[in-house]
Amino acid sequence: MNFSKTRIDKAGRALARDEYRSEEEYFDLEEVFDEYRKLHLAPLSLTTLEIQNWLAAEEGEYCIAQRLKRKPQIVRKLKRLNTRLSQLQDIAGLRIVVENNYSVDELLRFLRLKVSENQNFEVRRETDYRGQGRDDTGYRAVHFLIEREGFSIELQIRSKQQHYWSETIERTSVIYGYYLKEGEGDQTVLTYFKQLSNAFYEFESGRRLSPAHRIDLEDLKQKSEEIIRASKRGSTFDSHVNEGIIKTLIEKEKRLGQGLNNWILVFDWNTGSFIYWDSVSRDPGEAIGIYVKYEKEFSSEMGYEVVLLGSSNVATVRQTHSHYFGVENRDAVLGDIGESLIGFSQKVDLDIGARQILLALSRKNLWGKRTVSSETLRNHYCQNILTYESSFQALVEKGFILTDGGVSLSLRNKSDIDGYL
Repeated sequence: MNFSKTRIDKAGRALARDEYRSEEEYFDLEEVFDEYRKLHLAPLSLTTLEIQNWLAAEEGEYCIAQRLKRKPQIVRKLKRLNTRLSQLQDIAGLRIVVENNYSVDELLRFLRLKVSENQNFEVRRETDYRGQGRDDTGYRAVHFLIEREGFSIELQIRSKQQHYWSETIERTSVIYGYYLKEGEGDQTVLTYFKQLSNAFYEFESGRRLSPAHRIDLEDLKQKSEEIIRASKRGSTFDSHVNEGIIKTLIEKEKRLGQGLNNWILVFDWNTGSFIYWDSVSRDPGEAIGIYVKYEKEFSSEMGYEVVLLGSSNVATVRQTHSHYFGVENRDAVLGDIGESLIGFSQKVDLDIGARQILLALSRKNLWGKRTVSSETLRNHYCQNILTYESSFQALVEKGFILTDGGVSLSLRNKSDIDGYL
């Protein structure tokens, strides 16, 4: 379909500001919105593949993945900036994470050269947020905006330290219930993340924090924790590292063959677990059709997040979108300034799936000699746990569950189990 900018912008106003004459017109304009977003996928995928091919011949460590901006994000941005849908330049996004700031500079020089030699691209803008950070939050990265086939594609280029900060604030936003990167929430929490970003920048620049600076940052952290824990809008749960699901997806990726694969994920922030994650068609129309279907079925208002990602190596999604899997300490930097916030720098040795199994057994009061068959536990009590096999095995290895004559919780380790629950 071909739409005029007027109709595209009208669709944006219908979704963001409820400007429509009837429900029938609203549904029509919603379809225009979905179609317009879909048109970004093909040029985005081509760009991701080309950049991957360029980087394959170069030395250095990097992670790369693409995404189409989520509908709730787009709607919030239209409201916040009072802008038009046709003016948004980050509907199609490509994220590249490299080792450090020096690597970011090297990659920028490389991309400028390659893009200038390629007739498919045109550089629109380059914005470097690394030096000062954004005024409102302290966000740091380089945004490299290009145009392809009339569509804007935003490349986010980050060092690992900048990426750690960004993923941590994303995850904190859900636990807190406010969109911190959009300037929402208590000023103390916003100030903490801005100062944390400044601290990371100092370390990455080879400078150390003064004792007074470290004390001030620790004080801000403690005050922020109190504010976040008291919030009634968020979902509080611990950080986790969900490795089992990545192993499953890697096996599926092997069967799909080489090339850029699209993945749909549905994440439930209420429990910190995946509702659904599977490959979808490489065809943009079919992929967007599934994307829209799940966005309608799992709304952001209910605490769900639906994302369409693209990657030629699904294991890299563990790095490029780590806030879904649990944010780990990237470097020793956090040891000098204290843990980041609410256990984000702590690697928890049981993932969400394992804790869900413990909870299911505890709810049924299955301790010691009170057992359940492994089939009932797997197929009835825990049927929605995607990482069941690896999570179950982790519990066996820790001695938290017994498997003689059925499955039950270990009374000997009850205090430890209660701690996880």
